[in-house]
Amino acid sequence: MKQSITGFHAIEEKVRSACESGKTDGLSLYYSKIGPRVKKILDVAKTAGIPCSQCDTKMLDSLVQNLPDVARDHRGIVLCAEGNIDQNQNEVNFDTWIAQAAVSDAPSTILVLDSITDPHNVGAIMRSSDQFGVNLVIMPNRNSVGNVSDNEIIARSSAGASSYVPYTITKNLNRAVQKIKEAGFWIYGADAGGESVQNLTFPAKTCIIMGSEGTGISRLLEEQCDSIVSIPTCGKIDSLNVSVATGVLLYERYRQSLS
Repeated sequence: MKQSITGFHAIEEKVRSACESGKTDGLSLYYSKIGPRVKKILDVAKTAGIPCSQCDTKMLDSLVQNLPDVARDHRGIVLCAEGNIDQNQNEVNFDTWIAQAAVSDAPSTILVLDSITDPHNVGAIMRSSDQFGVNLVIMPNRNSVGNVSDNEIIARSSAGASSYVPYTITKNLNRAVQKIKEAGFWIYGADAGGESVQNLTFPAKTCIIMGSEGTGISRLLEEQCDSIVSIPTCGKIDSLNVSVATGVLLYERYRQSLS
């Protein structure tokens, strides 16, 4: 399977991530003109041994023709990836990860995304997860994002953070949360009407569940929560965008970890 990736941030971080991991097989760069941003990316790619080819705009257009409209703005550079490159980098095995977390005393933050289908939101959430030290993001393989087009939007919306944040895709989100709880994590569901995050002290092992803007957290997941947490606001509309709300909660979790 061949993927085309656009966006300066997304390409640069994908190249840097591949360079650091040494997993550059299947990657190739195509560019039309060499501007400052393109030159910076090319320098890293060439150091990593990633093939770089100069071509015309018409060829770049052909490489992105199957992407969603928002991702077709290649701005003169496209990264092509063949095979399961993403899967080999920051996708982790959940059972292995949670088994290690269960015997570790180190503080850890897990973020569970329940039925969040907008890839722009997922990308923004991945960016916040990178900035505020989330150790693992968990998404279901149903009722969520997951196709190649989504991946391109996520990469752009995350400004490349999706190349770094550890994540896993699970078939059974309810069972995954059960294992998280058995590993010693406290489970917090985000929803209006819950305990104000201002009055909450997150424990060393914290799991935060974010639901979709339309339906919220599923009933089965909500039943597993130790507490429902909310963000006090003063606006006239119902609630914050899910990616913004996630960023607020992750920041508070991070802030508390520093004190």
